[in-house]
Amino acid sequence: MKDIHEAFKQFKKEFPAISKAHEALGKVIHEKSGPLPEKTRWLMKVAISGASTHRIALETHITKAREAGATDEEIMHTLLLIIQTTGFPTFMEAYSVFKEMQ
Repeated sequence: MKDIHEAFKQFKKEFPAISKAHEALGKVIHEKSGPLPEKTRWLMKVAISGASTHRIALETHITKAREAGATDEEIMHTLLLIIQTTGFPTFMEAYSVFKEMQ
């Protein structure tokens, strides 16, 4: 995966073994653990990182969802779906990240 955050680049340099193990686990889970198509998997990760208010992860997941073919309309719909479960303030945090990336 392309590194888009400086902190992650630094982490990989400082802890290469942990980083490699983490990326290997992520690859197995993302690519080999079930039947969901790639775009759907990335949209789910957008929802999860948005609902969890993990800004760096959300930026990465939005980027990867776009690379997998997700439109901004699909990403926005994904973010709107978190309102009823996590609340409007959580959605607004995710929405602000999305709007900054447009």
